Amino acid sequence: MAVLHAAAATALAKVAVYQPTELTTIKIVLVALLVGVAALWGALDGWLRRDARGTAWFIAALFAGVLSGILSVIGRAIFVDQTGVSELWPALTGGAAFNALLILVPAGLGLFVGGRLQPPRRDLAPQRPSGEPAG
Repeated sequence: MAVLHAAAATALAKVAVYQPTELTTIKIVLVALLVGVAALWGALDGWLRRDARGTAWFIAALFAGVLSGILSVIGRAIFVDQTGVSELWPALTGGAAFNALLILVPAGLGLFVGGRLQPPRRDLAPQRPSGEPAG
């Protein structure tokens, strides 16, 4: 998720530099994509009934927020406008918090919806008649 968020931030910065008139549409599409991925992944975890899924998503959102902030600064420095180290602190505070919430809220909604769905069957092996020996 961190790499996806960093790639989206880098792409958005690139569009802002080279095509500033199309910024609103691109921003809406990127945020919808990020929300959709987190919600779908969370719903999948809820549907599969993963152990400690809420805690795992909380920790993942915190780490992904910080890591995406670092990766977005690196990506902008390499691909867009030679962003310096001075941009690292805002990316690690406000940017990381926003990214963490952009992961946690849709994933939590996905966990809720996925938890309400019928879980997949665990017994995919064919059933043996009760009198037949296993082997």
